[in-house]
Amino acid sequence: MEQPVLNRRQEQLVALVRQQGYAEVDGLATQFEVTQQTIRRDLALLCEAGLLRRYHGGVSLPSSVENVAYTTRKSLLAEQKRRIATELARHIPDQASLFINLGTTNEDVAAALMQHQGLRVITNNLNVAVTMSANPSFEVIVAGGMVRARDQGVTGQPTIDLVRQFTVDFGIIGISGIEPDGTLLDFDFQEVRVAQAIVEHSRQVFLAADASKLGRNALCRLGPISLVDDWFTDRAPPEELAEVLAKAGTRVHVAA
Repeated sequence: MEQPVLNRRQEQLVALVRQQGYAEVDGLATQFEVTQQTIRRDLALLCEAGLLRRYHGGVSLPSSVENVAYTTRKSLLAEQKRRIATELARHIPDQASLFINLGTTNEDVAAALMQHQGLRVITNNLNVAVTMSANPSFEVIVAGGMVRARDQGVTGQPTIDLVRQFTVDFGIIGISGIEPDGTLLDFDFQEVRVAQAIVEHSRQVFLAADASKLGRNALCRLGPISLVDDWFTDRAPPEELAEVLAKAGTRVHVAA
């Protein structure tokens, strides 16, 4: 398709999404000081040209290969992630055993669990390990493997081998994208393999994922949403996905 000629606002809109990885539609009109109708026309043009991709409540880059930089993800939707983490932590009892894998929301979950007692935590996220080791009542086990410089995540076959030595009460996972049919997607094949092992070796699986993940494109398939017992998010899912969740038996918890 021939690329359209963009005005300055549309160029700035694309640049903003490239910097952040995504943007919520509701805030764009305010940010660019235009009407909702104007911003929606802009987005329709940019999505038709393949420059952006629409998802529930927002837009993202069309790439399915590379995730947004860790430092950017850490600051985006920070309040929503903290609310999700607080709600999830309410469902973890003291003295429980759990896996916690990679992702900025899971790092907030680790912080939200710090008032618990007697948790046994197995993680491939060094940021989670550092946070939770500060509680003297916790036992924290770090999975071995290759450390990713960009986010201190640990992946690889040694990571999977260690996960498979345990069966825990709760597996807490994150995800990069959720398709309308409930398929869970991520960017890193090695990370997906670790998450799959966590799912297989957890009595209950908790997904911590905000609404920006809905419809977001990513390369690697983790599996169907039916693998998840409880999904903790910040916004009720759209009707199509809600029907899928009901059939899968996945409970949805919307953080207040």
